[in-house]
Amino acid sequence: MKWHKKQLAWLLSLAISPAMAWDYSGYVGLESLAFIDEPLYAEQHQHYLSGVVEAEFSHDWDNGDQVIAFVPFFRGSEHDSRRTHFDIRELTYVKAAENWELRLGIRKVFWGVTESNHLVDVINQRDTVENSDGEDKLGQPMINFAWIADWGTVDAFLLAGFRERTFSGVEGRLRPQLAINTSLSGYDKNAFERHVAYALRWSHSIDEWDVGVAHFYGTSREPIFKVIPNATGADLVAYYENINQTSLDVQATYDSWLWKWEAIVRVSEQDTSFATTAGLEYTFFDIAETGLDIGVLGEYLYDSRGKNSPSLFEDDFFVGFRFALNDIQDTQILAGVIIDRTSQAQFYNIEASRRFFENFKFEIEARFFNGAPADELAYFLRKDSHFRMELSYHF
Repeated sequence: MKWHKKQLAWLLSLAISPAMAWDYSGYVGLESLAFIDEPLYAEQHQHYLSGVVEAEFSHDWDNGDQVIAFVPFFRGSEHDSRRTHFDIRELTYVKAAENWELRLGIRKVFWGVTESNHLVDVINQRDTVENSDGEDKLGQPMINFAWIADWGTVDAFLLAGFRERTFSGVEGRLRPQLAINTSLSGYDKNAFERHVAYALRWSHSIDEWDVGVAHFYGTSREPIFKVIPNATGADLVAYYENINQTSLDVQATYDSWLWKWEAIVRVSEQDTSFATTAGLEYTFFDIAETGLDIGVLGEYLYDSRGKNSPSLFEDDFFVGFRFALNDIQDTQILAGVIIDRTSQAQFYNIEASRRFFENFKFEIEARFFNGAPADELAYFLRKDSHFRMELSYHF
């Protein structure tokens, strides 16, 4: 304990030192979330307004070999109290040496190569009230040691503390008929272990190939759902299993082609499952010397659990297009559709962004759900097609 107190005192004295120069950046934004159809349930609304602020403070010394970074995040939302939330996305100390790096604190880590689904990305919990695409993550406390060698990089993780997934409340949208009761979340027989997880990953670039192999042991960040009867009806609760998950991600770059593959084998108390996402991307560069790049994407998504999978995508195809104008305003558009191979249900997604006046950025997202039959998980989204628009100021 004495060592920890000394280190904490040293960090605090360093932080308040007048000579300590901090770099900072971030943004504030105003978001409009508008739904096309009237809600299925009386408590819900057709439009939600919210404000967001995220900042990043960092300081480095020792010729850049030591860094402290702090990234707080807050969103205040109209109607849905669960979407009003604060999170520390990062609060990290990094020490770098020639052949190793040590990272301590709260961090976000991304693994994966595919566009439509990130199977191998298992370290952080998803912040699903922030955005339905699952790209936003909650900060995860961890110790991460990386050994860097000619034959690749080995990352070892000790993940302290489990964070439950965020869900919309009774007044929120993109929820099933029963709002998920987060106070009744359940865990399997290894529940006492949910506070600590472990992961090991090897990654390396070999000519045109980027390869990652990883293993994760701990509480799954992806819950399954159970209906529990109560005195007035029933509660829908998230149930988190203890899992062993081994994963592989591969990306090969050949001229204008990108070949991508992610695969996992997951062992839980319920079963052993396999899932994969594989595909390719071809980019047409500088079309007609305009600076416009157009990428064409195609992927296949599979989960051996089928309709028992908590994922919406267990046997689906994805086709998409990526447009990059390569202009000063950094104008980008991504449009795609995921189609269920059996039911022909479709999930359309369009994302576009553009900067203007140097510090401002406008983003628009459109998501449309169509054709899911009543016996599929995606059926609860049938009235939740929506537009999301955000105007933000970056500093």
